Amino acid sequence: MVTMSGPVAERERDAAPGGTDLLTVGVEEEFLLADPHTGTAVPAVELVMEQVPAELRGQVEREFQTSQIEIGSPPGLELSSIRHSLGMLRAELADAAERAGVRLLAIGTGPVDGPVPPVVDKPRFDRMIERFRLLVPGPGNNGMHVHVGVPDPDTGVQVLNHVRPWLPILQAVTVNSPFARGEDTGYASWRSIEWERWPSVAPTPYLESHEHYQRLIRQLIASGVMLDEGMLYWYARLSAKYPTVEIRIGDVCPSVDDAVLVAALVRGLVATALTEIEAGRPAVNTDHHLLVAAHWRAAHDGLEGQGVDLHDGELRPAWELLDRLVDRLRPELDRHGDLDRVTDLLGGLRRHGSGAARQRAVFERTGKLVDVVADVARQTRG
Repeated sequence: MVTMSGPVAERERDAAPGGTDLLTVGVEEEFLLADPHTGTAVPAVELVMEQVPAELRGQVEREFQTSQIEIGSPPGLELSSIRHSLGMLRAELADAAERAGVRLLAIGTGPVDGPVPPVVDKPRFDRMIERFRLLVPGPGNNGMHVHVGVPDPDTGVQVLNHVRPWLPILQAVTVNSPFARGEDTGYASWRSIEWERWPSVAPTPYLESHEHYQRLIRQLIASGVMLDEGMLYWYARLSAKYPTVEIRIGDVCPSVDDAVLVAALVRGLVATALTEIEAGRPAVNTDHHLLVAAHWRAAHDGLEGQGVDLHDGELRPAWELLDRLVDRLRPELDRHGDLDRVTDLLGGLRRHGSGAARQRAVFERTGKLVDVVADVARQTRG
């Protein structure tokens, strides 16, 4: 449901396959607004928007529910610029939330039980509620979406085919919602499970062409499972507004460092796909049901458990699969100047664990979800 702000559209690159040009990357993040004392989600988006500095309002948006708010970074070539933008936006938004009497949380869904906040008053959202009724699952599903520039839609469709087998391990990197309704769900990403209630949420199918992509959109709208192209909630898609591939698989990351790591890996994955396309190497047509299984396992285990190896369908330690992905992306990470930063950030992730593991560690120490909320707020601000 997130869109990128005007400057993003103006500054996206005309990508060229084959590795001659560097790819820009832009990040969108959704956050929960919570009561600072109880941790419950609160319908405070209008109060917070009033407190956002005027110069930043083009990069801060309302989301689907009144307990959510989102930011969009301008696209950039350097990870340092992405980090600066996200850090500045998070800090300013956290300040605005505090002035409005609430906390900003980079968390996949609300951990503390409470009333479900209403949907933002917007005609499109009203139509969604009218058609899909009780699919709104809880206090807010907060994700992270990464945009990477591609040269044209036909190439973009080929990129979607190439990246789809690697998205489950990226999902495992982002898991950040183990608690819901006041208890441990048993999943590392409960947001992923709730999000799948929507009928258009799915792994991206293997696509024959851009015309095939457009035909599927028309058919899905005609079927009634989508109101419009904006409801195409595949885990990777072409942006309807910008010349980008949009990877939209993950929970919002708890910290800026986590978000920068995911952005770098996504850019490396898209760049590697472009190189393979230019070399004439076909994408692997992974079975849809095996992909579904791999995504479920990623949501369940995160990085701290097992993942599905899509080469043979066997279970492997998730970190082994992530290391394999990083080795695959190494040439493009190096070409973009990201390899050293990614290596450092991966080291931090190994030491501290996923967002879900960090939340569980706090709860194990204190037994209080309000302490989990406080720690997430600290990480969000950075």
